[in-house]
Amino acid sequence: PFCRSLFTAAFGLAGRRRLPCHHALISSGAGGQAETEKTTAPTAMLRHLLLKLRATGPVTVAEYMREALTNPGQGYYTRGGGIGESGDFVTSPEISQIFGELIGIWYISEWIAMGKPKAFQLVELGPGRGTLTDDILRVFNQLASLLSKCDVSIHLVEVSPKLSKTQALILTGGKVQSNPEDSSAYMKAVSKTGIPIFWYRDIQDVPPGYSFYLAHEFFDALPIHKFQRTEKGWREVLVDADPEVPDQLRFVLSPSSTPATENFIQPEERRDHVEVCPEAGVIIQRLACRIEKDGGAALVADYGHDGTKMDTFRGFRNHKPHDVLKAPGTADLTADVDFSYLRKMIQGRTATLGPIKQREFLKNMGIDLRLQVLLQNSHDTQTREQLLHSYDMLMNPEKMGDCFNFFALLPHHRLLHPDKKHKPESKAPVAPVAGFDELLLK
Repeated sequence: PFCRSLFTAAFGLAGRRRLPCHHALISSGAGGQAETEKTTAPTAMLRHLLLKLRATGPVTVAEYMREALTNPGQGYYTRGGGIGESGDFVTSPEISQIFGELIGIWYISEWIAMGKPKAFQLVELGPGRGTLTDDILRVFNQLASLLSKCDVSIHLVEVSPKLSKTQALILTGGKVQSNPEDSSAYMKAVSKTGIPIFWYRDIQDVPPGYSFYLAHEFFDALPIHKFQRTEKGWREVLVDADPEVPDQLRFVLSPSSTPATENFIQPEERRDHVEVCPEAGVIIQRLACRIEKDGGAALVADYGHDGTKMDTFRGFRNHKPHDVLKAPGTADLTADVDFSYLRKMIQGRTATLGPIKQREFLKNMGIDLRLQVLLQNSHDTQTREQLLHSYDMLMNPEKMGDCFNFFALLPHHRLLHPDKKHKPESKAPVAPVAGFDELLLK
């Protein structure tokens, strides 16, 4: 499916969006590296949490994350988050247009490999500012002749009113219809290239149908439970008010086992500290069930590990590590995705590929060839330097190249040769899955 004609057509893109200069600090842990801050007055979110803790006692880390990130009034994401150079963190699509273009090619490649269905929905979970979808739509437009007989629609799952407005501005120029009566979406519009776009607050609101799903830096922001092995057995890590320091939070251990301890710790667990994200398990199950029933595929790109890491809960503010318990609601909170947990939650409903490192996936997708095309079309030194800087950010193992992983969900039949049921001895190759197989340009 990843034939040269498709590759050449997509990478014939001449237009570039302007690439701002970005600097990002990638850290694998928060302990000891957080920026020092002067003592400031407690934030509205901190005051809210302190009142809650006085009334209820310690809360789980998951409850703390949920409040700090998505509280309707003061949550970090509901207020708009801080994506970009002027914010708290920078994402791959904001660093280089190449990233989004290659993701767009991945979906086209899978659409071809699956027999070019007459319609598909592209569903993105947590679309940020809309930059990634915008780059994907540009690829779809470049390959419009290929998609001419396919009914394509975009479906964005976004809880932040502020971010949804930003997405609408980038993707449509701002012309949207709020609360359309004819759908479960809270907003709808048409992209600058003529493709319908719908916004939802929950993935369950997205209509069923053949769909490609995208989750880029989505799962790492979902609430986690943290557990510590002790001499008395597993105990859950909780957040409480510090009785000795006014307006300050601290971590404590539950005095006994909690319901989460009983349900989320596996008997065979060997680590001494474990983070579990049950919400991620629920969402990945929903994606797997939809793919199993309606067809399609899902691509997950995120910080992560395969069941090996322990304490990865950290915060980011102004592109620097930030104490996760300081000034809640003003910093991004994140934890590495446990891909082994996601795989276990799918329970074989779909096939899975990965996780593989971002630099391997992008190399397999042809990032080197795309970079050369852009460099050849660049006529000024500053643009060329920016392209090379962005490439280094995405691919360097010490920057984003090894921090991020790609993981895919595919129907089982996608990885089986069609003749295998009737001719088990058949040696004909299965169509390779772009990004997860080495790119060969014949």
